[in-house]
Amino acid sequence: MTEYFLDRDLMTHNAPEKMNQTEEKLVIHTEAGTDLWQRTYYGFQNDNAPMVQTETDEPYFSFVTKVENESIHRFDQAGIVVYLDSDNWIKASSEYENAEYQRLGSVVTNKGYSDWASQDIDAKINTIWYRLSCRRPDFRIEYSLNGEDFKQIRICHMDKGNETISFGIYACSPLKGSFQATFSEMTIGPCVWEAHE
Repeated sequence: MTEYFLDRDLMTHNAPEKMNQTEEKLVIHTEAGTDLWQRTYYGFQNDNAPMVQTETDEPYFSFVTKVENESIHRFDQAGIVVYLDSDNWIKASSEYENAEYQRLGSVVTNKGYSDWASQDIDAKINTIWYRLSCRRPDFRIEYSLNGEDFKQIRICHMDKGNETISFGIYACSPLKGSFQATFSEMTIGPCVWEAHE
């Protein structure tokens, strides 16, 4: 059975000053200096990106959202997130680099240390669907450019992944400026990631 994300009880973490929600979409206007990152390589810790999430105890599910991203500043990003606490979370998004390319990728943070896996895609791509599939305590992240054909970004593990899961969407602008991120077609359904035989 498929549920609509926006029909569930939602929690806002690091609420932005400007956010709009209707029955069909949610729009976040980012603020400068917002990000999610913990320690690795850069040394800094940022934990102030706006997130809208819901909770579940369901061990197997898939969450899909369409993200329309109007970013124009370096490192601007919007996508999906699993946020358990400041030291344990996953995010996946496209991150603006310059007028030629952006970085499509994901960050997994366990026990306070982040990693980042990415691939370069055309900067002109401003609409991407993301699919998060959960088989606790493991996750698969995929993306699609048409909402139908999904390609894997990564498979990962969360140290606290057997507890209640908080998941949803986020958007942030680590440097200067602001942009509008629109999330729609947000559904939660049975896990499409089959068990490994």
